[in-house]
Amino acid sequence: MHRFRAGDGVAEIVACANQKGGVGKTTTVVNLAAYLALEGRRVLVLDLDPQANATSGLGIDKNAVARSLYHALIEELPLADLVTSTSVPGLDLVPASRSLAGVEVELVPADQRERRLAKALAPLSASYDDILLDCPPSLGLLTVNGLTASHSVLVPIQCEYYALEGLGQVTATVRLVRDHLNPELKIKGILLTMFDARTTLSADVSAEVRRHLGDLVFEAVIPRNVRLAEAPSYGRPICFYDPGSRGADAYRAVAAEFVRRNHAGGDALPAAALGVPA
Repeated sequence: MHRFRAGDGVAEIVACANQKGGVGKTTTVVNLAAYLALEGRRVLVLDLDPQANATSGLGIDKNAVARSLYHALIEELPLADLVTSTSVPGLDLVPASRSLAGVEVELVPADQRERRLAKALAPLSASYDDILLDCPPSLGLLTVNGLTASHSVLVPIQCEYYALEGLGQVTATVRLVRDHLNPELKIKGILLTMFDARTTLSADVSAEVRRHLGDLVFEAVIPRNVRLAEAPSYGRPICFYDPGSRGADAYRAVAAEFVRRNHAGGDALPAAALGVPA
């Protein structure tokens, strides 16, 4: 795999992953991608989740998708043939559809089944600055394909009691992928989501995560925000739905920090910081 270095003309491929559901993976992918594109970057989102929420969140009717990521993974159709534009200038999407639900079973007997996505992505790498993968909330072949194809992992965790437990599961997954499939996989960062400033719990979880992981945790924090929750039902990123909301301000800050981390020495932050051996 190509070793990513900022500015080398190769897109950084980042998987947004957490085996725990409901932590804000799709919200993060959609809104981070939108703000990166608005900054003039060329961005591609791949929707790896059979629920296709990133697809609908970017304004594409998931029920009308004729060809999706399924056709690249199973029928080996070129990903370039599946790319569709979105309402955000500079932001493209490879959509998901319900057919993706069958991929887990159909890939089992396939040759190089864990590397199908990496192979499909290779021809597109020079066409984008950032490629973001919205992984499903499970450790199946879709998530494994996403991690095997990526340079780094962005891990959203909800500010709740079991946050660190979920983080441990992600660490174990990264360790397995690094050991067997993608030795250069890094943890790009941990993003605290659904922070509620009115509760002691959110503050305690945030403090605990930062105490354990230090600079690996994004400075920007995503608040609980009604406008963020509403935006997907209108098929619009928060930058278009309510650009003045607290949720919009938060993801704008995440995008700026994301780019800074790209250029802070060239490599994403090491997975070893989460106890994953190099």
